Amino acid sequence: MYDAFLNLILAISDAMYSYILIVMLLGVGLYFTLRGKLLQLRMLPESIRVVGEKTGDENSVSAFEALMVSTASRVGTGNIVGVANAIAVGGYGAVFWMWLIAIVGGASAFVESTLAQIYKKKDPKGGSYGGPSYYIEAALHSRLLGVIFAVVLIATYAGGFNMVASFNLLDSFTSYAFYEQAGYVTLGGGRYSVVTLVGGAVLALLVAVCVLGGGKRIVKVTGVLVPVMGVLYILMALVVMVLNLNMIPGVLARIFHDAFDFQAIFGGAVGFGSSAIMQGIKRGLYSNEAGVGSAPNAAAAASVSHPVKQGLVQMLSVFIDTILVCTATAMMCLSTGVDIKGGLNGAPLVQASLATTFGSVGPYFITFALLLFAFTTLLGNLFYCEGCLNYIAGRTLKNSAMNVFRLVACVLVFVGGQLEFGLVWNLADVLMGCMAIINLPVIVILGGTAMRALKDYTQQRHEGKNPVFKASSIGLKQKTDFWN
Repeated sequence: MYDAFLNLILAISDAMYSYILIVMLLGVGLYFTLRGKLLQLRMLPESIRVVGEKTGDENSVSAFEALMVSTASRVGTGNIVGVANAIAVGGYGAVFWMWLIAIVGGASAFVESTLAQIYKKKDPKGGSYGGPSYYIEAALHSRLLGVIFAVVLIATYAGGFNMVASFNLLDSFTSYAFYEQAGYVTLGGGRYSVVTLVGGAVLALLVAVCVLGGGKRIVKVTGVLVPVMGVLYILMALVVMVLNLNMIPGVLARIFHDAFDFQAIFGGAVGFGSSAIMQGIKRGLYSNEAGVGSAPNAAAAASVSHPVKQGLVQMLSVFIDTILVCTATAMMCLSTGVDIKGGLNGAPLVQASLATTFGSVGPYFITFALLLFAFTTLLGNLFYCEGCLNYIAGRTLKNSAMNVFRLVACVLVFVGGQLEFGLVWNLADVLMGCMAIINLPVIVILGGTAMRALKDYTQQRHEGKNPVFKASSIGLKQKTDFWN
């Protein structure tokens, strides 16, 4: 039964990314890149300027704060483990396709987050909220499709992504001697590691303490530590690259060579699902989530004078995630001489790479980084889910009802740590793919609205103004909650 389910998920994942999402992701990204006149490159300096703007209201969420929320969700275990997986399976060429999906995906991220700002709703406390479900209903007048998207998002984040985060963290323990020394137990016909059972239970308990209201100090501390850890991670990668500087030209040359090598692209005898292009697209999408429809939920909460400002900020988040953090992982794995086809994948591969430079400190650093990244990802993912639950209910759910969901989500955190590598990753890929399949056609249909907003913004900037948006300026008078 288990093997049958695993094979089914694998088959769906391969079909989804081989024939559907490769066309949709690249097609939609290129469409908005051309329509926006290379906006992700042309407007990059402007996106950096906008991040520093203040709201002038202490009770509102600034563009920078919304960037931190979405980046905290994006920058997680996928940036470390996902990239290592892509390289181990797809080879050097996977890195190029990961870069490409980030560059073209930046345009899709701009559009979806701009739409979330345009169609956001007023919070009773004076703030705002929204996301794909809301712009689907407001612009396409389909609450049913909005509910379907919300359900898929909940399944993806509370199920697929949170189980992957738990698995990735616990998988990093396999590099240590105590993992085997602790032994295994047999439960229900399955053989489970004592370390993953105990570790999964502790992680689930910590998440439960935080989401049920008793762990505000833990959340506050990790919220401070994660950006620090992100900077340290990039600095360690730079140290590794400097110490292996003679390897970098060869690594870059092979990345570009293998990206367009026929056998590397099509995976040779192992099939297209294991190819450089497929692994790069899968892991790039998992990491930066451009076009998936998750970041708009955070983007809608920002208080800005013009929706385009938040679209630019979220576009910048994609670059931070993939071009900076994912590249840091790729270069660590490829410049140290570790055999990427030697049987290691995920966290153990990154740990082995760092160990060549920093000795035994390297693996411990990766485990600690994964602990912080996984923990904040788990909490951030549940934040997205709770917003969608409120949308499905049509009201703000009572705490008692939300706590039932939170407890179920904590159980899934434990379950994820006990699953096998292939199942947990392919399940997350399938669920994420379902989100993208719904969201990408929607943003194409509504893309004209975002492009008119971009034209309005650039025109005001050329006039030397600080752009201020009015819905009537792009033909949406009385059709939005905020901009009339």
